Amino acid sequence: MTARDLAVIVVAAGRGERLGANTPKAFVEILGRSILEHSLSVLSNLDALAQVIVAAPATHREASLDIADSVLGQAGIRIDVVVGGETRQQSIANALAVVDSAADLVLVHDAARAFASQSLFARVASAVRETRTACIPALAIADTIKRVEGENVLETVDRSTLRAAQTPQGFVASELIAAYRVAGADFTDDAALMQSLGHRVLFVEGEAAAEKITVASDLVRAVARLSSGGAETRTGIGVDVHRFSADPAKPLYLGTIEWPGVPGLDGHSDGDAVSHAIVDALLSAAGLGDIGSNFGVDRPEFAGANGAVFIQSTIALLSKVGYRPVNVSVELVGNRPKVSTQREATERALTALVGAPVSFGATTTDGLGFLGNDEGVAAMASALIIKTEARLTS
Repeated sequence: MTARDLAVIVVAAGRGERLGANTPKAFVEILGRSILEHSLSVLSNLDALAQVIVAAPATHREASLDIADSVLGQAGIRIDVVVGGETRQQSIANALAVVDSAADLVLVHDAARAFASQSLFARVASAVRETRTACIPALAIADTIKRVEGENVLETVDRSTLRAAQTPQGFVASELIAAYRVAGADFTDDAALMQSLGHRVLFVEGEAAAEKITVASDLVRAVARLSSGGAETRTGIGVDVHRFSADPAKPLYLGTIEWPGVPGLDGHSDGDAVSHAIVDALLSAAGLGDIGSNFGVDRPEFAGANGAVFIQSTIALLSKVGYRPVNVSVELVGNRPKVSTQREATERALTALVGAPVSFGATTTDGLGFLGNDEGVAAMASALIIKTEARLTS
């Protein structure tokens, strides 16, 4: 095993004004864990790691120490927390002042890139160790890049020679410390500082997961990625409408359960608008058509069928193409029945069938249209599904 000669500086002193939070950015929580905690969590098993230094706001120095100790305290890693400066460069200078003398390499990382993988840290460290040259992770730029002046587009820039820099950025520790001692200007990253002093900088392939959390929309994407485990998610909507039956003996089924005291609904099956809307939402999310194309009126086996039959069949279709539901929301529109009487029972039944949380609500049209005239009901559903693993079928 490589000797423990690696120090990692985590810059967590930003105020996060563009994020719109009421606390420094690194202490904003994402699904119950602070951004700082997320950023430190990949370091505990990083090869050769001897020291982690967090540059934090003065107001959160103790909190930073507690977080770092809870994440890394059992890994035998030296932990230091320094007070950050007015700029990123000043914060790093404060951190470099406490780098262990035994550290041969140092990685500088922004806590705001909270989901950089351990393999990215290892890739950068390995490149510096092998070449004794500064190294950064960088991503190719997909968008067409324009050079502008005022409101005018001057030219299209050749993006093949451009990269978007990320962190962690890696250096021979003694070289970065020496560079900071003579730094005469403030740079946006450490690679620029090193280059200003004539040092060569290499790059390795970065990763999309290491994107920086800067504004509120970045937080939304981070939550979505964590919730889905990074897997592909898709959404769909479904709508279904049925007229009340003229047959007083026909029972009403909505959400697969019976609703006594209200006329049933006309339809090839049991007229369960709620279940049918859910089926349409799930099918549309997976790109599998709709209820009519999969379970149409030309299918005698579905005549009079309960909504549970369609939901179960739909879940099976999703599974064949490698998707499963994450959650479903469905709204009943009409004067009857009063959903509050069986809301919980309906949600339980649907959740069990879908295999994911289902929420059920209701509204009216304030007396407008056929729904307001009590001629029938409509249901609207939305569904979120997630890519799992495609299954082979015989």
